[in-house]
Amino acid sequence: MAPTAVETPSTPAGSIPSKASKPVNKAIFPDGFRTTGQQPPLYDKVYPYSAFPKHISGPTKWEPQDYANNPERWVHPFSQAEIEELSRAADKVMNENIPLTGITKDLFELPTLGPQLVTMRKELLDGKGFILYKNFAVKEWGNHKSAIAYLGLGSHIGYPVSQNGRGHILGHVKDLGEDSTQIDKVRIYRTNARQFFHADDCDVVGLLCVARAEEGGESDLASIHHVWNVLQAERPDVAELFTKPIWYVDRKGEVSEGEEEYIRAAIFYLETPDPADPNREQRVYCKWDPYYVRSLSRFSDKGIIPPLSPEQEDAMKTLEDVCNRVKLHMILEVGDIQFVSNSHTLHARTAYRDYAPDSGMPRRHLMRLWLSTPQSEGGWRLPFWDADEKKRAGIQVNDTPPVARLDAD
Repeated sequence: MAPTAVETPSTPAGSIPSKASKPVNKAIFPDGFRTTGQQPPLYDKVYPYSAFPKHISGPTKWEPQDYANNPERWVHPFSQAEIEELSRAADKVMNENIPLTGITKDLFELPTLGPQLVTMRKELLDGKGFILYKNFAVKEWGNHKSAIAYLGLGSHIGYPVSQNGRGHILGHVKDLGEDSTQIDKVRIYRTNARQFFHADDCDVVGLLCVARAEEGGESDLASIHHVWNVLQAERPDVAELFTKPIWYVDRKGEVSEGEEEYIRAAIFYLETPDPADPNREQRVYCKWDPYYVRSLSRFSDKGIIPPLSPEQEDAMKTLEDVCNRVKLHMILEVGDIQFVSNSHTLHARTAYRDYAPDSGMPRRHLMRLWLSTPQSEGGWRLPFWDADEKKRAGIQVNDTPPVARLDAD
């Protein structure tokens, strides 16, 4: 029998848009789909702590020693034949003048690599939750062709969603000199600051390394299901606090007309029941970014929302500490692509320093994809109104059109 959700009022802090899909203007959204954007949960589908498992096992739960010395289990170097197939598909897109924002799986045919990506995608969503590809031909192809091939590759995993209020479906992780202490305004990926363990507002995040830093900018991953088990053993009070919808999450001004500036949410959720199989497991899902929780003092100082309690501050520190204890560390080289599931994996980045301007070396640069995997296409069954939208989650401001720049702006 499925667990019972919490009975809470259905009117959240943060408006819920219409739950019906609406036709979109293909002159604005070339692939025919609009990103739904940041959403509050459906509060009647938020389960109490008593419904959560006390221990998680299976392929989504892993420890760093499972992979640290076994790269063959998570690293796939592209073969020359695979690179040539990607190159042909990218050339076809270029020759047919298909815009980067209009690239779809059907338009980016991968007859040999495609079936392999189906298997990899399932491992991303229902297995360990990450993979590292190597040998992507960024130096040979340059930014334009690399972006096409990268978006095309990503289209076989999910639908690209907008990553910010300006509609970027191809993001650029690069230090633009912005002040990382201004966390209510600045997105940390546009700085060289450390990123604490978090999940992006999408199902799968991809990072393609175009240029490395002189020092730092290294990647860490943690299995949230292993973290959950540690919390159950050591700090069940913290685990319980994260299941309560008492956390406020900032939208950092990236809001559509009629939306609130923040969302009231839980951090750990249970999947909703499977309509086709009521006995199917409801997995533990995590939606977390400490920067978006800490940046709301402009509202809490005025008494509009509650400030973080001492218990919440302790819980945040505990979660970060546990993630650091169980992390898998990796370094992305030029031409590496890391895909990570945001449903059951948290990721972090160390601070970094770029080469000096007079060195002749480029600044650290990663191309980023946020990909959506809707429920009906094998994605997790999430307690949000847009669970089965093609482009669920992401960040969408009104009808801002998608754009795919070739560098940061």
